[in-house]
Amino acid sequence: MTAHHYTFHKQLDKLFEKFLGLGALVEDRIRKACEAIKTGDEELIKFVSSSDYEIDELEIDIEEECLKILALYQPVARDLRVIIAIIKINNELERIGDYAVSIARRVRDLSKAKIEMKYRPDYDQMIAAVLKMFKLALDAITYQDSDMAHRIFILDDDVDKLRTQHYERIIEEIQKQPEAARYLIDCYILARHLERIADRATNIAEEVVYLVEGEIVRGEFA
Repeated sequence: MTAHHYTFHKQLDKLFEKFLGLGALVEDRIRKACEAIKTGDEELIKFVSSSDYEIDELEIDIEEECLKILALYQPVARDLRVIIAIIKINNELERIGDYAVSIARRVRDLSKAKIEMKYRPDYDQMIAAVLKMFKLALDAITYQDSDMAHRIFILDDDVDKLRTQHYERIIEEIQKQPEAARYLIDCYILARHLERIADRATNIAEEVVYLVEGEIVRGEFA
């Protein structure tokens, strides 16, 4: 191995470590946002709502590192695929962090609503599926395991069905209690945010499949 090649792989390892750190940070925010849905905990809501800058800064830092490595070492074949995958997944992680913030802020709005509601949506199944998908996505990246990535596609179908069930139930409740329409729509938007996190986890899975197998699967499982 040449000194140039050794330095490149050392830089790549450092970058990958930083990138996995971003994944862990985003997972922490999703878990806290989901806990806020269940508990309405004001401290959690405040923390998730105001800590997005950490994710944004790390995402920019990682992208700049990727571009620097591309310019300095001009990697090819699998090494190039690794860098491209990191750039794309890095962006997905930042967007997932944004959804965690949106969830926390929506929960805060719902907790302030002054309206008597008989109906309370149950997000537990959806939360469990989304957290499982994201954990699988992180593991698939860490171990560069396309089998894990393929499992995410199946779970995404389950989340889509649960989101549809939420939508149909919300429409029913609006017809029963039209004065609560705004509150109920906010309840649906929470389900929509969870679904969007699942969609982003699916995008990550597609990138992992491409990285490992060299095949583009985008849209194949839609």
